[in-house]
Amino acid sequence: MITGKDKTNNYFLTSLTRISDFADKEVEIKALDRDDWENGDYIACDVTGAPSALYSIELSNGRMAPVLEGDCLIGTFGKRAATLEGVGDWEAIEADGNLHALTGAGLFGKATSISLLLPRLMSLSYRGHVVSNGKKQVMQDFVTPVNPHKFSTPVIMLIGTSMSAGKTTTGRIIVHELKKMENKVVGAKLTGAGRLRDILAYSDAGADAIIDFVDAGLPSTVVPKSKFQHSLDYLLSRIESLKADVAVIEAGASPLEPYNSDLVVEAVKKNISLLVLSASDPYAVLGVQSAFGITPDLITGPATNTSAAVELVEKLTGIKALNLLDPASVPQLCEILEARIQNG
Repeated sequence: MITGKDKTNNYFLTSLTRISDFADKEVEIKALDRDDWENGDYIACDVTGAPSALYSIELSNGRMAPVLEGDCLIGTFGKRAATLEGVGDWEAIEADGNLHALTGAGLFGKATSISLLLPRLMSLSYRGHVVSNGKKQVMQDFVTPVNPHKFSTPVIMLIGTSMSAGKTTTGRIIVHELKKMENKVVGAKLTGAGRLRDILAYSDAGADAIIDFVDAGLPSTVVPKSKFQHSLDYLLSRIESLKADVAVIEAGASPLEPYNSDLVVEAVKKNISLLVLSASDPYAVLGVQSAFGITPDLITGPATNTSAAVELVEKLTGIKALNLLDPASVPQLCEILEARIQNG
């Protein structure tokens, strides 16, 4: 709970605080000098401006809640580089302390490039850092320790040609079918900008455990490769410790975007039983193949929305394509899963 002179009756713990203990202990809000700000700091911001369609926040339990001017949000400094929606960076915040909610999960920074198709972002004003016992609170403070493990879990790897290409939808269906086959399944999203809804979709589909980069103390994976590699090693050890039959691993955005998805593919490539590419259109499949040197085992996503699209994908690439939103495709998916998981 928030105490002291900054106490407010209208504050919201965003979903990026889900690894913290802020709901169970007293914390204060204290403005810090700009030189003391860092990526992953937990901060409090006041909502400003007239509400738009984006004036809602994902809470620590995954529920979306509308907010109004004057409400106080607890989130974290971070960076986003979304091709279809917006780009922003906490380091771009100016002396006036005005910033934006870069995602509904509480990823806060200054927007630097926004799609004209997107509603106006939520405007915020920096109030201060979350402080406990005189120390600012950061995401890394709440990472659960795990012993290092050599990663050996079989992987169904989900990549995409862009954001919103259908990766999570594909993963949810795959998790559901794997559970019907009586597998112990971990659902993981290892790159992207932290929204709880994505991994909750895997839990709703029946995954025995879910994990994402927020568990490693990252608000997004737009971080230097060396920092992400350390977090990735931690996440793979966490997954391995669960002793699952298979891990369904999603890499947010696409391998060529600055979210470090390429490091995930490289780290688990020896464990990949099935590589699934969710594509926005048939020609995007060729783009990923040529630019990244990846040949997937299966194509899904909007590029397979009709029989004509499926035929075009398969003609262009020679790769099996399935419209997983069509129940008629599920038996074919199950045949692929059974063959790949059984044969490792």
